[in-house]
Amino acid sequence: MRIPPVDFAYFFDYLVTARAKLLGWIREQPPAVYTQRFPMGLGSIQATLIHIASAEYGYVQRLRGRGSLPEDNPFDVEPLLGLEPFIAAWDRQRPATRETLAAIGDPNRPIEYVPKLRSYPAPIRVRTVAGGIAGQLLFHEIHHRAQVMAMLRQAGVAAENLDYALLMEERTPLV
Repeated sequence: MRIPPVDFAYFFDYLVTARAKLLGWIREQPPAVYTQRFPMGLGSIQATLIHIASAEYGYVQRLRGRGSLPEDNPFDVEPLLGLEPFIAAWDRQRPATRETLAAIGDPNRPIEYVPKLRSYPAPIRVRTVAGGIAGQLLFHEIHHRAQVMAMLRQAGVAAENLDYALLMEERTPLV
């Protein structure tokens, strides 16, 4: 299957807009909500957000043709236990992610890698294309963001409406 040209950086900008709203809801909560245990996702808002950022870092490394070890990943090396240090680290990652997505070139460029992840019990080889990794970076965050929103709702927060159309389309009244 061939991937048509896509402005991945534009869609990343949407993620960043939605992310800011999500993080705003989390910032408004008592710190205990950030680490509270939930029976979904990675078990807490904290763990789920760190996983999203960690995966984003890994996808960027793959798109740049670099291997990455878990100990190279800034989101895996030191546990970013507090919300604000985590947000600051994720903000530092954002320009590299956007730059990489903007410079993706041919989305059908083949990429092959051997993941060095703790979650794989035996080595595997992955063959994909650059656009597939870029799409995974975007969709992965949306998937886990929905889990975080569900956790927030269980904690009593009205976490709603991070829909692309609501955040990115211009709307004017017909008066």
